[in-house]
Amino acid sequence: MMRLSSYNGNPFVGVYCVANEELSLVPFDCQDSLIDDIGTCLGVEVIRASLASSTILGTLMAMNSYGAVTSDMVALSELRPLRGKLHFRRVKDRVNAFGNNILVNDHAALVNPDLDNANIRTIADILNVEVVKGTIAGYNTVGSACVVTNKGLLCHPEATKEEQEMLHSLFKVPVAVGTLNYGSRIVGSSILANSKGAAVGYNSTPIEMGRVEDALYL
Repeated sequence: MMRLSSYNGNPFVGVYCVANEELSLVPFDCQDSLIDDIGTCLGVEVIRASLASSTILGTLMAMNSYGAVTSDMVALSELRPLRGKLHFRRVKDRVNAFGNNILVNDHAALVNPDLDNANIRTIADILNVEVVKGTIAGYNTVGSACVVTNKGLLCHPEATKEEQEMLHSLFKVPVAVGTLNYGSRIVGSSILANSKGAAVGYNSTPIEMGRVEDALYL
């Protein structure tokens, strides 16, 4: 299931919200309509939260079914309500917008090459997946350039054939290219998705929506 959605009028829902197969975190000021979209389309429990006293949860956290990693700028008090629901770790790295810099599903993770090697080992442990360094279409911020679920992957339209083949081999899902939000190539910032559904930025066209449906097998 898919719905056109926004975060308080902003179509880049992936910047503000984060989700796995069972849980989604949204900002405290998130409107009820987006919470309804996420809960209905993704089939998850939706929890209001803040990270580092900000609303950009999708930028600051990467998560899959096994756990989540976020910046050490995030206060333990902000994460405490998630105990028992999510295995998480705060990680100190100069590359600290983990949602932007980690592309992950339940099979693997692709990360910004600038991440510290010791932290990459921590990320692999928390998310319980193989972690590989790489770029997509010249972007180090692979989490914003692509969206991946346990069923499919949609990436930046300038991803090369070699990059698409690498993504397919790594994540064990079919790979497609496309845009969202009326031509935005930063597709990961424009969508919140899991294997059950997606909340897609409301500026997305019917053709772009169809591409999401095909790519993520929704």
